[in-house]
Amino acid sequence: MPKHTVLVTAQHLMQEAQQILRDAGAGIEFMAEPIDEASLSSRLAQGDVDAVILRGSKPFTADVLAAAKGLKVIAKNGAGVDSVDLGEAARRGITVAVAPGGNADAVAEHAVALMLALVRDLHRLDRKLKGGGWEGTSWLGRDFRGSVVGIVGYGSIGRSTARLASALGAHVVVMSGTRREADGFEIEADLDKLLPRVDILSLHCPLTAQTRGLIGARELALMKPGALVVNTARGPIVDEAALVAALRSGYLGGAGLDTFEVEPLGADNPLLGLDNVILTPHVAGVTRQAALRVATMTARNVVNALAGEALPSAHVVAGPTKRAA
Repeated sequence: MPKHTVLVTAQHLMQEAQQILRDAGAGIEFMAEPIDEASLSSRLAQGDVDAVILRGSKPFTADVLAAAKGLKVIAKNGAGVDSVDLGEAARRGITVAVAPGGNADAVAEHAVALMLALVRDLHRLDRKLKGGGWEGTSWLGRDFRGSVVGIVGYGSIGRSTARLASALGAHVVVMSGTRREADGFEIEADLDKLLPRVDILSLHCPLTAQTRGLIGARELALMKPGALVVNTARGPIVDEAALVAALRSGYLGGAGLDTFEVEPLGADNPLLGLDNVILTPHVAGVTRQAALRVATMTARNVVNALAGEALPSAHVVAGPTKRAA
């Protein structure tokens, strides 16, 4: 009999992470889709699950947490816990842990790759060439070097993105409500003042009540004509309908999106019909190296928490940092 049962809200987890759990005597159970409030509540109500490894944005609402008999730990395989009712988890003494910074470099590389592809029109050139066209010397691109890149959110991902963009010659301006300095980058605390300055807006803030809909029609209208939006954070930070309207009108030059208001992206989503967007399926942080770092950190959070060891304060976003073994 395993000492603990760990439920994974997916059908897979890195083998190295599984080994960490099994070496600690834990049994691992994978959960099949659909994973919703009803299925989570039903499974957790059985009372034998000690810890959950949260993959994706499965809804750990107040109702789910109320049904979760005996649940001690929710460990996010990543950093975003906007799908967890943190206040309710803390009230019930459930530790909610994250794997901070494990995929920061991977997400930053993806964000900058989207910036470069959009600035150089790689998506359009690729489609035209495959369609039999040849722009040749009639095409006139623009430089990334010298662009003003606005970074909204200066955690580990925002910091890494800023450094990469700067290394490629961009002028980086950081908006962050929690830092008085940003590694020497210029800081602009007022979003309304930041938006008219940037050629590229790159979003790296968590999804909270304050950031939901942060970039809407009014904010998009403040940006320069032809400016670009890159979102590798959370879809609902941007009002998607307003973004589509700004892209359709040609006011915005383009967008690079890895996250969306509803995921997976529906076949009828108007973004799919626009030629000035690059879309990726929420995989910015998914590289072999980043996945290994995140998964093993997540597994160790589970093992250490269940063993009664104190977790690093940066890993705990709700509930106790140390539990009784």
